[in-house]
This record gives sequence, C-alpha cells and structure tokens, in this order.
Amino acid sequence: MNAIITATELASELAAGRPPVLLDVRWQHGGPPGRPEYEAGHLPGAVYVDLDGELAGPAGERGRHPLPDTAAFGAAMRRAGVSADRAVVVYDGGQGWGAARGWWLLRWTGHTDVRVLDGGLAAWTAFGGALTTEVPAPEPGDFEPQPGAAGLLDADGAAALARRGVLLDARAGERYRGEVEPIDRVAGHIPGALSAPTMENVAENGRFRPAEELAARFASLGATPGSEVGVYCGSGVSAAHEVLALAVAGVPAALYVGSWSEWTADTARPVATGADPG
Repeated sequence: MNAIITATELASELAAGRPPVLLDVRWQHGGPPGRPEYEAGHLPGAVYVDLDGELAGPAGERGRHPLPDTAAFGAAMRRAGVSADRAVVVYDGGQGWGAARGWWLLRWTGHTDVRVLDGGLAAWTAFGGALTTEVPAPEPGDFEPQPGAAGLLDADGAAALARRGVLLDARAGERYRGEVEPIDRVAGHIPGALSAPTMENVAENGRFRPAEELAARFASLGATPGSEVGVYCGSGVSAAHEVLALAVAGVPAALYVGSWSEWTADTARPVATGADPG
C-alpha cells in the first residue's frame, strides 16, 4: 500500500461508506502550537494530535522527542477514534514532518493502514477541499499499540549501521557539516553517516517528488531496497519524513528516534564534522 495519499484520492475516500480516521498533526519546531491553527480551520472530522505531548515523551537524555509511553500513546489514538481495522490518514500544515512522525509511530506500533496526505492542508485547500471549525467527538477506537512492527534504532544501533549499511542524516547540510548548530549542544554528525537533507525529497509545492526520482536519489547514496538503511535528524521528526520518502521510493528504513539530540547528550560519543562521513 502506498504510504501517501493525494487530496483527490482522500476526497473520494471521505465520500465513501467508511472514511478513514483523520489526524491533524500541525507542528513546527519552536512553535507556535498547532492547536490554534487547527481550531481556526481543519479537514472535516479531523482530530488534533499534539506532537510534543502525544507523539513524544518528555525531553531529556533520550533526546528532544523520544518515544512516548506506549500506553499513553495508545490511549491518545483511541481517543482520536483510531481502530486497528480502519484506515488512518495523517496530515499537517504542509511541511510534512509532524504528519510523518504520526505515520511512523502508528506503523511502528502495528497499524497496517496509515498514510500521509501529500502536501498536507495546503494541498487540500489547493484542491478545493472544505475546512471546518467544528471540533468532532469521535467514537473511541480500539487500537492497541504493539511496538516493533517497523525498524527502530538506538544510539549503538545507529553507530553500527553507519559502518555496515547506510545511515542517512536528514538535517540541513550545514548542520551535518558542523558549520552551524542552532538547537543541539554539539555541531557535526554521527561518524559514517551520509548527508541527505529531507527537504530535497519534496518539490516547491511541498509534495513529494515522484517515486522514481526519490529512488534514484537514494540509490546514489547506496540506499536501495536490498540494503540496510537507517535515518536520523535532530530529534526524530524530520527523519520520520525521510523514512516516509524512502517508503515512497520502495526502500524500507529504520528510524533513530533519539537522533542527534540524544547522541550529543553523551559527551563520550564521537562526532564528525565536514562533508566527509568520517
């Protein structure tokens, strides 16, 4: 099943007998919070999900957006109406990072039918889709998370994968090279990782490039369907978007959720700088 859905396809599914559950995960680093934007207008029937509070645990030594408590995540998804046998479509304001985080978590915890709206809310309104300010009260779902259905890396696993397979750094190139570091305590990258900014996976309209273009890009980095691939970023959010792009390209990949913010929390871990993987 495709990991993304177009606005046209979503409109058709919403008009069908049993439409997918819609989750609105509008988020951006440093704010503002997505809830006011959701309340100002969202897809009809969509439920707001807070990335910081429901798709991540408290920030700390495990990173800025570590995995959420499994039971709490399951409860949040059930409150949103998520059930194991009903399709889910996740969207955000258009950048795709927040939606991808929700997509990845649902996949990792065992949901088999979850997609991201390609281009997010911007694509929906460009298509002519309606918005509403009505906040729904969905019937509780029955989803029970079963972690482990998708690839997950810890710090040691990411370090090992950088040597035996392909570890992609989804941050901007200047952060990978260590030229700037606006967020985390140390600049640079995990030794052996390759720079692959996630923003290069989308066109100017915020939608993913065609699957064949994505496949060619990742193949040039050694990431093919037969290789072992992992992705990290600053805190496991934009890297989820790259895992999604890899899925569109037909390349399974694991996510290092703790990412650079966890890696640099331990001063004993090595750091590489410059364009060379190290």
